[in-house]
Amino acid sequence: MALTVFGIVYLYKRERMAMIERGMDPRRYKAQSAPFQNLKWGLLLIGSGLGLFIAYVLDRTAFANDNDNEAIYFSLIAIFGGLGLFASYLIEKKETTNQKEDYKIEE
Repeated sequence: MALTVFGIVYLYKRERMAMIERGMDPRRYKAQSAPFQNLKWGLLLIGSGLGLFIAYVLDRTAFANDNDNEAIYFSLIAIFGGLGLFASYLIEKKETTNQKEDYKIEE
Protein backbone atom coordinates (compact mmCIF):
# COMPACT_ATOMS: atom_id res chain seq x y z
CA MET A 1 0.00 0.00 0.00
CA ALA A 2 2.74 2.44 0.94
CA LEU A 3 4.65 1.56 -2.22
CA THR A 4 1.60 2.40 -4.33
CA VAL A 5 1.16 5.78 -2.65
CA PHE A 6 4.88 6.49 -3.08
CA GLY A 7 4.66 5.58 -6.78
CA ILE A 8 1.69 7.87 -7.38
CA VAL A 9 3.34 10.81 -5.59
CA TYR A 10 6.61 10.18 -7.43
CA LEU A 11 4.91 10.18 -10.83
CA TYR A 12 2.92 13.30 -9.93
CA LYS A 13 6.09 15.18 -8.94
CA ARG A 14 7.92 13.93 -12.02
CA GLU A 15 5.10 15.14 -14.26
CA ARG A 16 5.14 18.57 -12.62
CA MET A 17 8.92 18.84 -13.01
CA ALA A 18 8.64 17.94 -16.70
CA MET A 19 6.05 20.69 -17.14
CA ILE A 20 8.31 23.22 -15.44
CA GLU A 21 11.25 22.19 -17.64
CA ARG A 22 9.13 22.82 -20.74
CA GLY A 23 8.14 26.27 -19.48
CA MET A 24 4.56 25.36 -18.60
CA ASP A 25 2.82 26.49 -15.43
CA PRO A 26 1.67 23.37 -13.55
CA ARG A 27 -0.96 25.35 -11.61
CA ARG A 28 -2.82 26.12 -14.83
CA TYR A 29 -2.91 22.49 -15.88
CA LYS A 30 -6.27 20.81 -15.40
CA ALA A 31 -7.11 17.22 -16.10
CA GLN A 32 -9.43 16.63 -19.02
CA SER A 33 -12.99 16.09 -18.01
CA ALA A 34 -14.71 12.84 -18.83
CA PRO A 35 -18.38 13.72 -19.37
CA PHE A 36 -19.58 10.12 -19.64
CA GLN A 37 -17.54 8.72 -16.73
CA ASN A 38 -20.54 8.45 -14.40
CA LEU A 39 -22.59 6.72 -17.08
CA LYS A 40 -19.80 4.23 -17.67
CA TRP A 41 -19.38 3.39 -13.99
CA GLY A 42 -23.13 3.22 -13.46
CA LEU A 43 -23.71 0.78 -16.30
CA LEU A 44 -20.69 -1.29 -15.26
CA LEU A 45 -22.02 -1.64 -11.71
CA ILE A 46 -25.58 -2.32 -12.89
CA GLY A 47 -24.28 -5.01 -15.25
CA SER A 48 -22.11 -6.56 -12.55
CA GLY A 49 -25.00 -6.56 -10.09
CA LEU A 50 -27.30 -8.13 -12.66
CA GLY A 51 -24.68 -10.79 -13.41
CA LEU A 52 -24.29 -11.52 -9.71
CA PHE A 53 -28.05 -11.80 -9.27
CA ILE A 54 -28.46 -14.14 -12.25
CA ALA A 55 -25.55 -16.27 -11.03
CA TYR A 56 -27.19 -16.51 -7.60
CA VAL A 57 -30.52 -17.55 -9.12
CA LEU A 58 -28.84 -20.16 -11.33
CA ASP A 59 -26.81 -21.42 -8.39
CA ARG A 60 -29.94 -21.94 -6.30
CA THR A 61 -32.12 -23.44 -9.05
CA ALA A 62 -30.41 -24.97 -12.08
CA PHE A 63 -27.12 -25.94 -10.41
CA ALA A 64 -28.44 -26.70 -6.92
CA ASN A 65 -26.86 -30.17 -6.80
CA ASP A 66 -23.35 -29.01 -7.74
CA ASN A 67 -20.99 -27.73 -5.09
CA ASP A 68 -18.44 -26.08 -7.39
CA ASN A 69 -20.34 -23.10 -8.77
CA GLU A 70 -17.81 -20.32 -8.20
CA ALA A 71 -16.97 -20.07 -11.88
CA ILE A 72 -20.51 -19.11 -12.81
CA TYR A 73 -20.36 -16.09 -10.49
CA PHE A 74 -17.11 -14.78 -11.96
CA SER A 75 -18.10 -15.44 -15.54
CA LEU A 76 -21.55 -13.85 -15.34
CA ILE A 77 -20.22 -10.81 -13.49
CA ALA A 78 -17.59 -10.36 -16.22
CA ILE A 79 -20.07 -10.94 -19.05
CA PHE A 80 -22.73 -8.56 -17.76
CA GLY A 81 -20.14 -5.99 -16.67
CA GLY A 82 -18.73 -6.09 -20.20
CA LEU A 83 -22.22 -5.72 -21.65
CA GLY A 84 -22.70 -2.67 -19.42
CA LEU A 85 -19.47 -1.13 -20.72
CA PHE A 86 -20.50 -1.92 -24.30
CA ALA A 87 -23.87 -0.24 -23.73
CA SER A 88 -22.03 2.76 -22.30
CA TYR A 89 -19.84 2.91 -25.41
CA LEU A 90 -22.87 2.82 -27.71
CA ILE A 91 -24.65 5.57 -25.77
CA GLU A 92 -21.51 7.72 -25.65
CA LYS A 93 -20.90 7.25 -29.38
CA LYS A 94 -24.51 8.19 -30.18
CA GLU A 95 -24.37 11.30 -28.01
CA THR A 96 -21.04 12.53 -29.42
CA THR A 97 -22.31 11.95 -32.97
CA ASN A 98 -25.46 13.95 -32.18
CA GLN A 99 -23.37 16.75 -30.67
CA LYS A 100 -21.15 16.90 -33.77
CA GLU A 101 -24.21 17.03 -36.04
CA ASP A 102 -25.75 19.79 -33.91
CA TYR A 103 -22.49 21.73 -34.08
CA LYS A 104 -22.37 21.42 -37.89
CA ILE A 105 -25.97 22.60 -38.20
CA GLU A 106 -25.28 25.71 -36.12
CA GLU A 107 -22.34 26.75 -38.31
